[in-house]
Amino acid sequence: MGRQKDKSYQSTVSRQYRQLMEQCKINLDKMEQELPPPRDDLKDTLKERGVSRRDFLKWASLTTSALMLPPMFKPLVARAAENFSRLPVVWLHFAECTGCSEALLRSTYPNVDDILLDTISLEYHETIMAAAGYQAEACLEKALHDFPGKFICVVEGAIPMGLDGHYLTLGPKGKTGLEVAKEVTSKAAVTICIGSCSCFGNVPAAKPNPTDCLGVGDALGIKTINIAGCPPNPVNFVGTLLHYLMFGALPPCDSLGRPVWAYGKRIHDYCERRPHYDAGEYVEEWGDDGAKKGWCLYKMGCKGPYTFANCAKVRFNAGVSWPVMAGHGCIGCTEPAFWDSMAPLEKPIAEKNVIGGEVTVDKAGAALLGVTLAGMAAHGVISAIKGHKPENHD
Repeated sequence: MGRQKDKSYQSTVSRQYRQLMEQCKINLDKMEQELPPPRDDLKDTLKERGVSRRDFLKWASLTTSALMLPPMFKPLVARAAENFSRLPVVWLHFAECTGCSEALLRSTYPNVDDILLDTISLEYHETIMAAAGYQAEACLEKALHDFPGKFICVVEGAIPMGLDGHYLTLGPKGKTGLEVAKEVTSKAAVTICIGSCSCFGNVPAAKPNPTDCLGVGDALGIKTINIAGCPPNPVNFVGTLLHYLMFGALPPCDSLGRPVWAYGKRIHDYCERRPHYDAGEYVEEWGDDGAKKGWCLYKMGCKGPYTFANCAKVRFNAGVSWPVMAGHGCIGCTEPAFWDSMAPLEKPIAEKNVIGGEVTVDKAGAALLGVTLAGMAAHGVISAIKGHKPENHD
């Protein structure tokens, strides 16, 4: 009886995936018909950059897995990548430091994600475009006219709401950031917030927030997909665009609008220092023997237990490293209001519930005098933080 149920379940799942594949093929066909021709031939570009077909297929396989799709979708991921430069993108800058653009544009190794970002069809991007003044304004107007309902609006930075938005004015016509955001997002197919400032306000909205900055979704009252981070990982941005190309829809998101495939697990869950946390082995001060041995950075303020992101898996700088691996604790930059709520960044948050909402950092530290945190970590922390949204703490 059990085997029959298993077979029936597997048959149902297989049928659903086949249907999803057909929908994906139909959407890719539609995209190829409606969107402009590719700006670059990806095969030629990969060859010029020294990436073999084998490397590309390996990347497609890894990306398929990262997007939480079964292996049968690998050819469709590859096809979506080949159409990556078809997708028109209008990139807006508001209250931010341009660090997110820097992270996406400064590639040091020719991996596939970086190459795709190089081929992206940026119709408007104030940081890298040659145009200025009225000429730049004309580029934006042309993009809105040529691709209504088809372009992706990417927003970098929070939106100042104070003084009716006049803390930020842009362009030769003196439009406020709020006005520009309303106009462009209303004509976009989807709006993607890149970086935690545009997602949640974060640094520009940090206390006392004199300009009344808000994240884009809150400022405009619209649904956005949030690629959080300060800066975010380019892999998460590329994967989200590939998902849109494949399915014509945004990927499943958590309660904060972040793609589940990228932000569905805590930093703590995949951290290479997690075994030391379980064993109660901590760095007590910078440069001590524990630091040299790669012990857990929790007591040095690491916010990994409260932070949802895939940094430990995809890493940065072509997958070479990430902050915790390099020796500094996570600062929780993918979470709302992290600049305020995670402070002080290099000290534990004494009032923050860590284990099952019952034990604070201070109490957990005291418990280490008689028993390691291993048992509590293994059985408590894993199930402690419910959902994908940590408790509010000021």
